Amino acid sequence: MASGVMIVAEHRDGKIRKISNELLGLAGKLSGDLGGGVSALLIGKGVEGMAADLGKFGAEKVYVCDADVFDKYSPDGYAAAVAAAAKEADPALIIFGASGEGKDLSPRAAAKIGTGLSSDCVEVSVEGGKVITKRPVYSGKCYAKTEAVASPAMVSVRPNVYPAGDEVGAAGEVVKVDAGVSDVKAKVKELNITATGRPELTEAEKIVSGGRGLKSAENFKIIEDMADTIGAAVGASRAAVDSGYADISRQVGQTGKVVNPVLYVALGISGAIQHLAGMRTSKVIVAVNKDPDAPIFQKADYGIVDDLFKVAPVMTEELKKMVSE
Repeated sequence: MASGVMIVAEHRDGKIRKISNELLGLAGKLSGDLGGGVSALLIGKGVEGMAADLGKFGAEKVYVCDADVFDKYSPDGYAAAVAAAAKEADPALIIFGASGEGKDLSPRAAAKIGTGLSSDCVEVSVEGGKVITKRPVYSGKCYAKTEAVASPAMVSVRPNVYPAGDEVGAAGEVVKVDAGVSDVKAKVKELNITATGRPELTEAEKIVSGGRGLKSAENFKIIEDMADTIGAAVGASRAAVDSGYADISRQVGQTGKVVNPVLYVALGISGAIQHLAGMRTSKVIVAVNKDPDAPIFQKADYGIVDDLFKVAPVMTEELKKMVSE
């Protein structure tokens, strides 16, 4: 009988990503109600050495699909690995991160296994043995509550919703899994990654975003200076991206990236519904806009109605003082 929780871990540059530790923390809370323990799935080439890092954060078993064919992410190959590990582990619940990779992989894995998926969740619980989720719908204007009716239940969870699991110091048992994959249909030939030294946008706990009010790409240095002062990621509205002020990789919103930071600072962003859909679940929202009727103020916890070119430099200087204390 299916029991326990399995998380699908993500890694990059030989390190387990923060979202994976958050999922382990959630799995630890849910596993008891699902009659089993916590396990993790690690897919890649030469990744077995990272299994101990998952054990430290609560994975009692780490299923490892380690093969040359998994050197780079591939949708069909990784989905086959998830299906093979699910057959081996027989979990009651499988959890993915709602990251770029997780959003691509989870529906493919669900189809491969023949189960349902509740995606982009902000809350997961177990009630009467059933997995219950809460997820935003209609551009985040309301929430849907869903109940898993197939087994295993499968969900993807937004980053920064749950805290990372506590370090338990255990290594975790390693179980090797043969996914039966010798080749994949789509292969990644090359990765072009721009190194900024800043946190990744979708996992960042602090984000400073700029909009069309910045007026030029050169003025985005105002955003970058504030972000670097507090160790934040840099975001942008679609209007700023369409105007050529920022790269599309920074776009936050319905047609960009969905973020869930502890702090979101919006400078010169009006707050159209498409932008709010990508950041409205932020814990604290600070907005600066000279238009008192800008929609962003309806969602902001703190708002300043003034010219961002006067306010932002002062904010940055005050933040520098706070950081240096």
